[in-house]
Amino acid sequence: MANEERKDFNAMLHDSKDMPKVQIVVDEATIKKYGGARMYFAPPIAYDEVMKTIPEGKVTTVGDIRAYFAAQNAADFTEPITAGIFVSIAAWASHQRETDKTPWWRTLKANGELNPKYPGGIEAQKALLEAEGHVILQRGRKNMRYFVKDYKTVLFPLEG
Repeated sequence: MANEERKDFNAMLHDSKDMPKVQIVVDEATIKKYGGARMYFAPPIAYDEVMKTIPEGKVTTVGDIRAYFAAQNAADFTEPITAGIFVSIAAWASHQRETDKTPWWRTLKANGELNPKYPGGIEAQKALLEAEGHVILQRGRKNMRYFVKDYKTVLFPLEG
């Protein structure tokens, strides 16, 4: 995303765009990759609601949120592109609010990776996670990426 400070992310957060919905996928490669044809689309606010349930000292991943939504909605998988966009919208919306904050820094990318698209980038997410006791590892020399050490041991189970 660009020009984040000029966008109204709270308006985006509350724009459901005709979601939630389930769409039947017919592309064989997609069906094979995700294990079925029923693809769920969750609205942006749903990501924010789940992200708010992650307690201090715990984390979740976008993939875990997607799996949770699919299970809750009798779908085979949750659409991955909008998921990534909507967690970023939830983070930026929280950043723009004075109250009712969402602990966005606790939602990681796959394999426990930090998300450079969040407010303040990697440095902000890293500082907030370290303040909660997490150890952040740097990987790579040129294309450096950052991960929560042993993130699987502090995953918050999404159930419902």
